[in-house]
Amino acid sequence: MKLFSPLYRLALVWARHRHAPWYLGGMSFVESSFFPVPPDVMLAPMCLAQPHRAWHLALLTTLTSVAGGLLGYAIGYFAIDALLPWLQESRYWPAYQTAVEWFGQWGFWAVFIAGFSPIPYKVFTIAAGGLSMALLPFTLASLVGRGARFFLVAALMA
Repeated sequence: MKLFSPLYRLALVWARHRHAPWYLGGMSFVESSFFPVPPDVMLAPMCLAQPHRAWHLALLTTLTSVAGGLLGYAIGYFAIDALLPWLQESRYWPAYQTAVEWFGQWGFWAVFIAGFSPIPYKVFTIAAGGLSMALLPFTLASLVGRGARFFLVAALMA
């Protein structure tokens, strides 16, 4: 994780910026498909600093994260063959294999659990597209899972 320490520090700086909601939305979007730092790193201090805006920030984080998840789904759907060699060499390969196995057993619930938990959601978005999971259940599971996570963070911080 030392490799990503500068990104964490940058996220904390962004959380204090006057355009922080824009940065939070952008970070939430890219984290769902490829960025390594979770949006909670920005969401938590922003909710602490502005408890009256906590629900708004949680909603923003949820919606932009799900939109980014749809991008991850598209990446998996259209480019999984090109990504597999890189994925096999990355630290995400075990998580990808887990995602594939979970989709076979639980489908909707696999996305929900990945959206709520610290499991790399981006891996599940790409795997969902690569395995051609139905888009509506994917989107609903993402909304519920990501929403539960981010609203919980907002509630705890506010």
